Amino acid sequence: MEKMETKVVAIDSNNIDETIINEAGLIIKRGGLVAFPTETVYGLGGDGLNPESSKKIYAAKGRPSDNPLIIHIADIKDLEKIVKAIPESAMKLVDRFWPGPLTMIFEKSEAVPLETTGGLETVAVRMPSDKVARAFIKAAGGYVAAPSANLSGRPSPTLAKYVIEDMNGRIEMIIDGGASKVGLESTIVDTTTDRPMILRPGYITQEMLEDALREEVLWDRAIIDEDCKTPPKAPGMKYRHYAPKASLTIVEGLEGQVAEKINSLGLEAVNFGKKVGVIATEQTIGLYNSLFNIKSAGSKENADDAAHFLFKILREFDDDETEIIFSESFEGDGVGKATMNRLIKAAGHQIIQA
Repeated sequence: MEKMETKVVAIDSNNIDETIINEAGLIIKRGGLVAFPTETVYGLGGDGLNPESSKKIYAAKGRPSDNPLIIHIADIKDLEKIVKAIPESAMKLVDRFWPGPLTMIFEKSEAVPLETTGGLETVAVRMPSDKVARAFIKAAGGYVAAPSANLSGRPSPTLAKYVIEDMNGRIEMIIDGGASKVGLESTIVDTTTDRPMILRPGYITQEMLEDALREEVLWDRAIIDEDCKTPPKAPGMKYRHYAPKASLTIVEGLEGQVAEKINSLGLEAVNFGKKVGVIATEQTIGLYNSLFNIKSAGSKENADDAAHFLFKILREFDDDETEIIFSESFEGDGVGKATMNRLIKAAGHQIIQA
C-alpha cells in the first residue's frame, strides 16, 4: 500500500485536548484511519458505516477480509441504528458491563455494510470505558470500526510505540493515551444464539457473565477446536493471532519439571547460537538459566497479571530480537482461560509436555 505521513499525538485522559479529538474525528468522517487507546488494547479506527473505510482497515493491517471488525460506540442509544433487535440477555450484560471490555454479537441492521462484518449478517459491538476512546468515537460520528492496531497476526499493542512500529506510514494519525489498563482484548459474547455463547474469552469471565444473566453461558466450539471450519463470527477465531517474531512453545506440567524441560531445550538452542527467551512468573523466575532472556508475567496468585503483561512481553521479545521463546502454561479459571487462549494462538498451538 502507498505510504503516507502518520501524525502521532499524545493526549492526557484527565485533561482531554478537544482540538486533537476533533481533528481525529474529522479524519474518520473523511474516510481515513486513526489508531486510538482503549482500556483493552489500542484500536485501529475507521468509519464503521463506510464500506471503503473498512476496506482500508483490512489493507492497513494486512488482515483477511472475512475476519469481522468490531463497531465501537459511546452511547447506548446509538446501538439501535446498527442492530435489528436487542435481546433481553444483551440488555442485562449492557447494564452490568458497559462501558467496559465486553463485545456483543447482534443481528445487523441495513446501516452496517457487509465490508465491516466480514460478509456476515451479524455485527460485533462494544462500548469502551476509556475516556479518550469515547470522546474520539463521539467526534468521529458515533460508529468506529476498530480491530487491534497491529499488523495482522502480530501481538496486540498495549503501548503506542508498538502501534507506531506497525502502523507508521499506513494511517493518518496515532493517538498516544499511555498504557492500556486491561492489556487483553474484550470478551466476545454472541447474543443471537438460543443461549449466550462466548466466542472469545477475555477479562469479563464466564463466571461473571453467568452471574449477570442467571443462566448458563456456553463456549463456541471454534475456541477449543482449531480445525473447526465454521466461518468466524468474531475477531481472533480463525487465524493465527498475537504471534511474536520468534518461535514460541508452551511447556505444560509440574512446576519443577517444566523448568527442567525449558532449561534443557533452551541450553540446546543457546549452544546453536540462538537467543532464547522464557516467560515465567515471580515465583518461578529464579528456576531458569541466566543465559536466557527471562521475563515475568507477574504473580501466579494473580491471574490478572499475566493477562495484563502478555502482549507487552511478546513485543519486548521482538525488541530484544529473541529467536526462540518457551513459556510456562497459565491455565486457570476466569481470566486465566483468556490468557491461555491468546498464548496458544501466539504459539500456533505448539504445546509440549514436561
